[in-house]
Amino acid sequence: MTSIFQQALGAGFDRLHPRIQRRFSVGLGSGEACVGRGVMDHVWHGGRWTRPFLALGSRRHILVPRGGRDIPFTIENFPYRDSFGRETVTFVRTFAFPGRPQRFDATMVFSPERDCIIDYLGTHQHLATDLHVQADRSGALVIRSGEQRFREGPVDARVPALIRGDAVVRESYDDEAGCFRIQVTVSNRYVGPLFGYEGSFAADHIDVAAHGVRTDLRPVREEARA
Repeated sequence: MTSIFQQALGAGFDRLHPRIQRRFSVGLGSGEACVGRGVMDHVWHGGRWTRPFLALGSRRHILVPRGGRDIPFTIENFPYRDSFGRETVTFVRTFAFPGRPQRFDATMVFSPERDCIIDYLGTHQHLATDLHVQADRSGALVIRSGEQRFREGPVDARVPALIRGDAVVRESYDDEAGCFRIQVTVSNRYVGPLFGYEGSFAADHIDVAAHGVRTDLRPVREEARA
């Protein structure tokens, strides 16, 4: 069984740096989880007008309303099978801001129908975003978000570009420093940058069978619709 990122990248997976390959091989087939710990050199958001938007999302662990420098950071990637039988990987990011940590949660599945990874954002999977992945020339993994959909009860609506946040993520491995480096930017095509962070971390691989998946890493509500 190949990981969701191996399925999405196909032959391109082999062009990734070996350490990136192992990190994104996390899945039920590998039997491994991955926990990264490090420091984000800079966590930022756009102008003051973005703060209410980010604060609203943070109630469901979507995006982060605070900014700062040298913020301790953890990312937890655990594979499990969700209630609909899909192989799922957690992307739970914790930013240890002074006084009160902030979480940014996502769970990801591979959709053969959409031929991409589906990123469910937040604790209740209200937002489903298409993720398109590629390996760049340096062996880094680059992720770009695409169409986004809002799902709640009978509501099933495409999020218009006017209010959508478009993400670009680049994760690489620095051989000289011996660490992973990550850059994330979320922006709106009409109003510009909304949120982002950049920094570095080290990663440990964990036997999932021995440790299991903590319930607080899984969403409160799961959404069947991709």
